[in-house]
Amino acid sequence: MTVHFIGAGPGAPDLLTLRGRDILARCPVCLYAGSIVPAAMLEHCPPGARLVDTAPMSLDEIEREYVAAHAAGQDVARLHSGDLSIYSALAEQLRRLEARGIPYTLTPGVPAFAAAAATLGRELTVPGVAQSVVLTRVSGRASAVPAGETLEAFGATGATLAIHLAIHAIARIVETLTPLYGPDCPVAVVVRASWPDERILRGTLATIAARLAEAPAERTALVLVGPAMDAEGFRESALYSPDYRRRFRGGGGPQAEGGET
Repeated sequence: MTVHFIGAGPGAPDLLTLRGRDILARCPVCLYAGSIVPAAMLEHCPPGARLVDTAPMSLDEIEREYVAAHAAGQDVARLHSGDLSIYSALAEQLRRLEARGIPYTLTPGVPAFAAAAATLGRELTVPGVAQSVVLTRVSGRASAVPAGETLEAFGATGATLAIHLAIHAIARIVETLTPLYGPDCPVAVVVRASWPDERILRGTLATIAARLAEAPAERTALVLVGPAMDAEGFRESALYSPDYRRRFRGGGGPQAEGGET
């Protein structure tokens, strides 16, 4: 018996990975975050599967489901929204499974910031403008942000900021980042990225609070801040320059095609 944690992606059912789909199809038990995982994904579960919405459940109750499935020898598919690597409450579940000797696997999903960037039609790292993306959030009831991880500290770098779980704190974001990025710095708020009812609010640090007041959003929104969001006149990277020699284009350079190697 194994618990299979699956990143369900940002919302659109067809952004579930093939691996995640195939695992769902063979697990007799599925635990899913019903408040943010679309019901259409459950169509991949086998007939007669036990479907458990964990939205109203405590961690102890979720653990009991794992223990019961383990005793019955039934694999579990555990669907989390977005990607498992950030803001998924994964670590605390893994700690309990390890304490009980219950095996697990992790299948990544499309993260919300990537879906938001695709919706906006933007690259978040633009040559000469920003080459780093900071994934962060503001302190909330569920989890406090460590003292050193402040918007001031991240904003001082000039990086693109992808601020999660922070739509309620837009006034604080504006107040903190305006001295660092300037009032004309572009901001985009993507609400429910990839869902049928997704919305985009574009503005600047000077205007985004008013835009949100006109079209409020309560949850499932990502705030993206930084000059790369609306960059123009930037230099092209050397990656596809005819003078850039690499192994796949007449040279022996160490880099392969693409932006991550």
